[in-house]
Amino acid sequence: MLLGFGVGLPLLIFAVLSIGIWANGGLFPGDVAILQALHNNQTVSLDALAEGLTPFGIETGVVPAAAAIAIFLLLRRQWKMLRFWLCAGLGGSVLGFSIKLLWHRTRPHLWDSSYPYPKDFSFPSGHAMASMTLIAMIVVLLWKTRWRLPALVFGGLFVFGIGWTRLYLGVHYPSDVLAGWMLAIAWVIGLKALPNALKFNRVGTKSRLPSE
Repeated sequence: MLLGFGVGLPLLIFAVLSIGIWANGGLFPGDVAILQALHNNQTVSLDALAEGLTPFGIETGVVPAAAAIAIFLLLRRQWKMLRFWLCAGLGGSVLGFSIKLLWHRTRPHLWDSSYPYPKDFSFPSGHAMASMTLIAMIVVLLWKTRWRLPALVFGGLFVFGIGWTRLYLGVHYPSDVLAGWMLAIAWVIGLKALPNALKFNRVGTKSRLPSE
């Protein structure tokens, strides 16, 4: 069930987004309308909030936090969790970057903006994927503790906040952000659940073998 809902469903949504973008010449239905609606409600205060918050999606938030937790796990000699942490974090970055290069989706340019447009490709959103990867890893780390619910709540707010900044600033389509979220969820949960599932299947197969 975990692989089905935690990996299969996000990958299905990612596939629907990918096919929809390809079938519509690079635009997923509703992308432009959502961006225009956000732009029509633009204010100076929201501009400052979005520009101040968006770096936390990678440079000043996700990367330092991920590095600090990795060092903590290293000092505590939590080798198994440290391996998962490094594989999920570094592997997720490589995965997202690779898909950007493969997909070659250009970023939206719907209005003039003082915010500098990134020069890399748009699909999926690197900020959305990085923030979701971090929060998903933290939730896995805290799943058996009383901090699981706070991690889900505050982590969810952080992820949605970063996603909003990318849309508000006009540097990503909504489908970019949603794709980044789905890919990150599937990657982290798959990395955590698949080895356990394979181990369970091996044990089950052995138990069904006829005795000598």
